[in-house]
Amino acid sequence: MKVLSKKIESRQAFLTIELDPAEVEASLDKSYARLVKKTSVPGFRKGKAPRAVLEQHMGKENLLEDALNDLLPKACADAIQEEKIEAFAQPVINVTQTDPVVFKAKVPLPPEVELGDYHRIRIKPERVKLSNNEVDAVIEQLRHQHATFEPVERPVMAKDLVGLDISSSIGDKPFIDKKGAPYQVLPDSSFPALGFAEQLLGMKRDEEKEFKLKLPEDYPDSEQAGKEVLFRVKVVEVKKERLPELNDDFAKGVAPGVETLDSLREQIAADLKKRTEEKARLEYEERVIDAVAKESRVEYPPILVDMEVDRMINQELRRWQMAARSREEYLERLNRTPVEELRRELHPYATQRVTKSLVLGEVVKAEKIEVNDAEIDAEIERMTENAGQKKEEQQKFLNSPQPREQVRQLLTTQKTIQRLVEIARGSRKKIKKGKKEAK
Repeated sequence: MKVLSKKIESRQAFLTIELDPAEVEASLDKSYARLVKKTSVPGFRKGKAPRAVLEQHMGKENLLEDALNDLLPKACADAIQEEKIEAFAQPVINVTQTDPVVFKAKVPLPPEVELGDYHRIRIKPERVKLSNNEVDAVIEQLRHQHATFEPVERPVMAKDLVGLDISSSIGDKPFIDKKGAPYQVLPDSSFPALGFAEQLLGMKRDEEKEFKLKLPEDYPDSEQAGKEVLFRVKVVEVKKERLPELNDDFAKGVAPGVETLDSLREQIAADLKKRTEEKARLEYEERVIDAVAKESRVEYPPILVDMEVDRMINQELRRWQMAARSREEYLERLNRTPVEELRRELHPYATQRVTKSLVLGEVVKAEKIEVNDAEIDAEIERMTENAGQKKEEQQKFLNSPQPREQVRQLLTTQKTIQRLVEIARGSRKKIKKGKKEAK
């Protein structure tokens, strides 16, 4: 075995390696000895066919393929060791010729991270502002949620609740067929098709109407997506929305333990402020991490992004499976969004996540951030405090080696981000920064 060429690029080593014919021949002999024992060759007992006969029976290229499958990983490992290459993941091997045998190996190298002067980063947090209009909007939503509907003798208006007899078809196939179906007329609603609600506006009780609407291209049923639907509807009842009055009785009805409208407004304002502050905190942390990453030099093999994309796809597929009402609906979604399309969509997000993760990992070393067992125990206690009768079972699981290590990593990340936030706010003194490879 000899290395014909070597190139380092994008944290990958590209090797071209030629195998010694004697190595290949020895591997062919091993493959023959192994395969002849389990291959039935006409005219010979198992294990007795000569190598030339076996090659003719199964194909010389197949015997060579079996031999190389055994030989190439070892030859590649030897070349990596000879060239003093630190492999970060399994190499990708590709045979380019067979006489003599030459193959190329693409070897991922460890990521390299050099932090910039992140201690000089200063980012001012944005003040959380909450307006009375936001509180009013929530109260208005609550009024609609607790509204009642009463029959009226007038044409259909927006927000009315109507009773409909519906029959519809796509070509000669039925689509929706219901009698007395309740339907709230909400403009811009996409159910059962965009524009359906608008078609009902102005209709009177017992009035009938026929119209056509097109289903969107991303409709869940791929066979119906983009098709035109013929609707026939009859309004059998019209009810208008009656909103409850804004008073203390309304407040008592929508929020247990609240006695007055003023108390309800205070509770809504407090909840909104808490959610807004949490959103602002997360956004601020992302801005800080982005700034640290921008100051840093990060290089890594592309396989890291591919692995992150795989992980994100698996998460997405699990979400689809859990959200689907049936196996058919899950498969429908899966067929509508090919995995390769998902990979393209997720690639830029995966790239960002890999970069930020590597930068945070280097900050952990630079800032000497550690998480002790007492902190892990406290976090597991916090995670299981509402588990009730299953608390002991959950704690036992979380204290097993792998979950406990995941908790440690979670806390390490949280402490690292908090450290960077303190620096960005100017509340932490500068210490020696770190560099070098992330291993």
